[in-house]
Amino acid sequence: MTSNELSRKVGNAAKWSTITEVSTRIITPITNMILARLLAPEAFGVVITITMVISFAQIFADAGFQKYLVQHEFKDDDDRNKSTNVAFITNLTLALVLWGFIVIFRNPIASAVGNPDLGLALAIVCVQIPLTSFSSIQMALYWRALNFKTLFMVRIITSLIPLVVTVPLAIIGFGYWSLIIGTTCGILSSAILLTAKSKWKPMLYYNFELLKEMFSFSFWSLTEAVSIWFTLWVDALIIGNAFNGYYLGLYKNSLNMVNAVMAIVTASIIPVLFSTLSRLQNDEAKFQALYYRTQRFVSYLVLPIGFGIFLYSDLATYIMLGSQWTEASDIIGIWALVAPFGIIFSNFNGEVYRSKGKPKLSFIYQMIHLVFLIPACLITMSYGFWPLVYVRSLIRFQGTITGFVFMRVFMGFSVKEMLGNVAKPLGCTLLMGLVAVGLQQISLSVIWSFISIVICVAVYGTLLLLTDRDEIKETIKLFKKKC
Repeated sequence: MTSNELSRKVGNAAKWSTITEVSTRIITPITNMILARLLAPEAFGVVITITMVISFAQIFADAGFQKYLVQHEFKDDDDRNKSTNVAFITNLTLALVLWGFIVIFRNPIASAVGNPDLGLALAIVCVQIPLTSFSSIQMALYWRALNFKTLFMVRIITSLIPLVVTVPLAIIGFGYWSLIIGTTCGILSSAILLTAKSKWKPMLYYNFELLKEMFSFSFWSLTEAVSIWFTLWVDALIIGNAFNGYYLGLYKNSLNMVNAVMAIVTASIIPVLFSTLSRLQNDEAKFQALYYRTQRFVSYLVLPIGFGIFLYSDLATYIMLGSQWTEASDIIGIWALVAPFGIIFSNFNGEVYRSKGKPKLSFIYQMIHLVFLIPACLITMSYGFWPLVYVRSLIRFQGTITGFVFMRVFMGFSVKEMLGNVAKPLGCTLLMGLVAVGLQQISLSVIWSFISIVICVAVYGTLLLLTDRDEIKETIKLFKKKC
């Protein structure tokens, strides 16, 4: 593939990935905004507990083959199709075995995650594991081909299904079952649509030698995924056992709302970044240039969003979750403040390691982070819920520092250049923050808060145009290119 062809495919992929992810990621918080006004935090706590188990099981069901199919350079189409078939059959088999295991040991598993009454619900909802395995391989093939246009309609339909199913069920009193049923319907529709539309179809072929070759790569992807799961869920596991479903729902749903807002930006970028970096893995200059440009582009967006939510956390909480979630304001504020730095300086690093075929580095990084994270959560747990929340949020900066070391030592990236790359967006964001603090001194009324937010957006946009106009134009061009 020539440089111009790749550039056109990247531009087109970025365009459709952005359209898809922005559309679907807007639907998710809207759905959550409605449900937060219909369901208590305890209901979300139940679903979060179940999701914790499902997400862990799905790691093993995937076995790391998704990333293998995206990153690996195959000899020809036949080689790719054979690998795809082996991956599909292996995934589905593991998914069915895991579902059976959870059904048999549903009560001990429910007790281990802090909610012993959820055994039956856990056994039923884990049907999502084999359903997900049907679509995961097709999804990887679309990512590999940078074909995000095809995924657009599928994602839109499947993201709307929980909205039209879950909300009516919540209104008529199904409680947490409305969340479970809606999510399951969405996954089922995704499996059906992706399987029906995919050019690749399962065939009667399996090769254990090929499985061995694939697993030699996927093993580290699998272990990396397990370590990431612990990083994402160990705090929820501790809170679920130390406190109760109310605090678990309050905490995790607050984080999920902030992450959903951030994902409107990042979710459209990450699949394209990984797929494109994988194609550029042997051209170091272009590889690093694309990383820096992506990092800079994302910083333009997530920094002001994070600081804005932090400064207006009470208003953000009321809009996103409603009046019964007022306690969530501090959680949303602190997480929104630290999240952009984790995204810019840590999250994208994993795409670099994986695209270079080095998921082992990501695994080691996650394990180092867990060495700090787990003791921090266990120690602060004894001081109460809120100390744990603040320490968990601030510990993300340790991950950022470790990320700098890994990128410099193992990948040859310059820490100075990474910091300098986001200096202007960060400077503009801080100036915008000072303006916001000044405006808040005038009045704290809701109407004035909305007016001051509009003023802050205008100030930030003006500052960017004054300081970084040319770079913004060049970055936007990348996302406007068409095939």
